[in-house]
Amino acid sequence: MHPPPRRRRGVRRLWTAAAAALALPLTMLSTGSTPAQAAAVQCSVDYRTNDWGSGFTADLTLTNRGADAVDGWTLTYDYAGNQKLVNGWNGSWSQSGKTVTVKNAGHNARIAAGGAVTTGAQFSYSGANAAPTSFAINGTTCTGAHQPPITVLTSPEAGAVYTQGATVPLAATAAAADNATISKVEFYDDTELLGTDTSAPFTLSVAGLTVGSHSLVAKAYDSMGASASSTPVGITVASGPAVVATPSQLGVQQGQSGTFEVKLSKQPSANVTVTTTRASGNAGLSVSGGGSLTFTPSNWNTAQRVTIAADSSGTGSAVFESSAPGHAKAAVTVTQLGATKAYDARFLELYGKITDPANGYFSPEGVPYHSVETLIVEAPDHGHETTSEAYSYLLWLQAMYGKVTGDWSKFNGAWEIMEKYMIPTHADQPTNSFYNASKPATYAPEYDTPNQYPSALDSGVSVGPDPIAAELKSAYGTDDVYGMHWIQDVDNVYGYGNSPGKCEAGPADTGPSYINTFQRGPQESVWETVPQPTCDAFKYGGTNGYLDLFTKDASYAKQWKFTNAPDADARAVQAAYWADKWADEQGKGSDVSATVAKAAKMGDYLRYAMFDKYFKKIGNCTSPSCPAGTGKDASHYLLSWYYAWGGATDTSAGWAWRIGSSHAHGGYQNPLAAYALSSYADLKPKSATGAADWAKSLDRQLEFYRWLQSEEGGIAGGATNSWAGRYTTPPSGTPTFYGMHYDEKPVYHDPPSNQWFGFQAWSMERVAEYYQQTGDADAKVVLDKWVDWALSETTINPDGSFRIPSTLQWSGKPDTWNPSSPGANSGLHVSVADYTNDVGVAAAYAKTLTYYADRSGDTEAASTAKALLDGMWEHNQDALGIAVPETRADYNRFDDPIHVPSGWTGTMPNGDTINSSSTFQSIRSFYQDDPAWSKIESYLEGGAAPTFTYHRFWAQADIALAMGSYAELLE
Repeated sequence: MHPPPRRRRGVRRLWTAAAAALALPLTMLSTGSTPAQAAAVQCSVDYRTNDWGSGFTADLTLTNRGADAVDGWTLTYDYAGNQKLVNGWNGSWSQSGKTVTVKNAGHNARIAAGGAVTTGAQFSYSGANAAPTSFAINGTTCTGAHQPPITVLTSPEAGAVYTQGATVPLAATAAAADNATISKVEFYDDTELLGTDTSAPFTLSVAGLTVGSHSLVAKAYDSMGASASSTPVGITVASGPAVVATPSQLGVQQGQSGTFEVKLSKQPSANVTVTTTRASGNAGLSVSGGGSLTFTPSNWNTAQRVTIAADSSGTGSAVFESSAPGHAKAAVTVTQLGATKAYDARFLELYGKITDPANGYFSPEGVPYHSVETLIVEAPDHGHETTSEAYSYLLWLQAMYGKVTGDWSKFNGAWEIMEKYMIPTHADQPTNSFYNASKPATYAPEYDTPNQYPSALDSGVSVGPDPIAAELKSAYGTDDVYGMHWIQDVDNVYGYGNSPGKCEAGPADTGPSYINTFQRGPQESVWETVPQPTCDAFKYGGTNGYLDLFTKDASYAKQWKFTNAPDADARAVQAAYWADKWADEQGKGSDVSATVAKAAKMGDYLRYAMFDKYFKKIGNCTSPSCPAGTGKDASHYLLSWYYAWGGATDTSAGWAWRIGSSHAHGGYQNPLAAYALSSYADLKPKSATGAADWAKSLDRQLEFYRWLQSEEGGIAGGATNSWAGRYTTPPSGTPTFYGMHYDEKPVYHDPPSNQWFGFQAWSMERVAEYYQQTGDADAKVVLDKWVDWALSETTINPDGSFRIPSTLQWSGKPDTWNPSSPGANSGLHVSVADYTNDVGVAAAYAKTLTYYADRSGDTEAASTAKALLDGMWEHNQDALGIAVPETRADYNRFDDPIHVPSGWTGTMPNGDTINSSSTFQSIRSFYQDDPAWSKIESYLEGGAAPTFTYHRFWAQADIALAMGSYAELLE
């Protein structure tokens, strides 16, 4: 393969920008209601700007407040100053004098009842830049969207430590908009209401908080019914008097010094002397000031500084302890960095925020939550669920920490937490010994929509043998599968109590609980799911638990079942590869060798993602009667969307099954993991054919990227060996890849799985890492073209803020794959529908550019990576990390109905009824107790689309990793 000719490209720095942030893989707007009749338009327009003094971008959200859909819209409004249109997106923009007119684009012409669309533009101006005061859609003036109050929790301070039994003083400020007044402020500990104040100043004194970490929130209500919550503030309650030191992580460059602050958690009765010394670690770090500090009964809560000096040559970390008689010690890890490693210092600063227990990223068990905030719906439907994705990012974060500090205990500890809570134990998968590898499972067709379920099992459809089960058992001495389940209810909010080793222990159980959601075809979005336990003992749900919502059988047995997300397990292997490389460079390879061996084992089982769902032969399988495989001819050697395994709970009458997925998605591939598992000695699997399978997978994945690459450079959806999930015949002319058919939007359609730019950034980052490590020309071919395209769609604003692609639109299809002469794909095209400043996706994109630039020498890629990292560092920091506000118009779907067959009835563990009238929210009544629920309630009653600032674990970890990667390769 030869590289294509290089095109001219350039990051857009002045003349384009972007609209609203909609960068989540499973959250898009719903626009599917009946066409509007001649009813009058009822609407509101939210108007937001990003202003740099001589120009600005305007992001507008148009919400349909009426009962009928709007089919086709024209927005008009006036400016009072000299604002001049530069260009616009998500619509056709024009300006006449002070009047601006926007006509819909083709993809956003319809605004469903209760739905919203976004549009945006860039303007220049001088003088004042007042916002427009009136908007009209199709000639009808829109009502102004009442803005929620602004709420700030001013006390306690983030990171404060209190002694058990001490009073914690809570205080908040609240300001109402639009001449409204503040009616009350509620104070919460996570989702528990602590108390209410109805008059300013808004305060509450709380005693009796339990020992441990607490996430405190203030929530203000105004006289017009709007409400809003503050950013959470994390505190710690200690069992006795304690020394408090912040931050817990500090980076100091060679030849320089840094400081941390010390104070006491409780007022003493007499003077207390706090002494700080180096307890262990790098002798190149020393206390140069504040080694002995005196705190009095009057200044005990006023921070004093300890200064740590670094010599001019060393690196590595040291632990400094601040102690005082009768007080618990405080420890700060200080890491000596290279003289130029400012981005490693950023990594440590953000790492400290993420790992600070008071900031709410982790459960008491050390499990990473999906997000600090609880009210969030995307693939997980609650913020205190977690995914195998989050665990894999924790491993990667701790690997980078080991690289920067030389401390590998946290990487090993992260694997132990993941193994304990997210890899099912033998008690969770007790009947694998009954698994018959010659008949892995019974076929059940997939259907297009949830209302076509349950799907009848059909034992008459041929199923191929499982060719790797025996060699895995031989290699590891067990029938059990070593892979992560994909989702977990960390706080047992649903109440199934499926914690490791337990089956439906119930709502009273504490700790992480296995759950599952998506089960019913590509149209089943998160808003249409019925959550269920992974171990269904018929304790909850209906007569047959939840099983008869999904499959149709003559009778049902109590059973367990797990689903693996291959991209997460591959990312865990990826993290182990880097941990091993970095530890070896430090002469500490033995510190991580045992954990790396476990990663190799995980990679061995990950091969189940390479097979057709029912082990049928790969290629032109266009009916259920197509031939079963006979071994490896059932493998496409790509990473499919999932693999799953399950069996009976009754060990005396046992049975078990294993399946793959019908679809392979471009965004799930990981050539670095394939390279590590095939060619890197410490990660080669034990099984007889594992390394060889991964070597073939590496080549196949690189071909897959090339086949899916559009003329512009973006990577399209994927391929399937089972059209529509039931081995039916695809449309005539559908191109193929080794006999698998092109699927524009594999796996899910609501929203289409090919639209999120994050899949592009995630996947290309893995290609870039592989390229940086090997220089493989096949990887460079794909990256050269992709980077050209991505940079051409990136805007760096004059103030350093940025816009990157968010939602993609696709047309055409690739050429049928010919490995000896790849097609040009001149008929496959991608365009950017809207843009975002999503910091998590931007971090993954920056990492892609960093690794690519390091190997290729591309200066524009390097400078853009730096601009993205600098932009989010300078503009988007808060007490918990780096984050940006998101307007969630899709939250109008809380009232979406879920399909439950007529006559089927059951209950959730908390007593919520499940029947044919159920909605997303009605079987999740716990959301009504969430501090942020009133924002949703107001929106459902016709208010403005709510705005949230989320701190997703994966995004914060990816930002920190991007800083560390830039420090390693380009700083």
